[in-house]
Amino acid sequence: MKITAKGQVTIPQRLRLKFGLLPNTEVTFEEADGCVVLRPALSKRALIERRLRAARGAAAGDIGTDDVMRITRGDE
Repeated sequence: MKITAKGQVTIPQRLRLKFGLLPNTEVTFEEADGCVVLRPALSKRALIERRLRAARGAAAGDIGTDDVMRITRGDE
């Protein structure tokens, strides 16, 4: 398979069907481990939900709300 002079390539039908890549599907291209990855584009809502899931628990630790309040107020 070759890329055309316009940078176009045909995605094989079996892959389009398997991954639901219908006509007019918005896609994104990403780099991962030295490869180019084509993915269906996420809606803004889905993108926000993905980022929130990834961030969930990131601030977990031994510090509590009262400790944070003391630190921010300078009451240490």
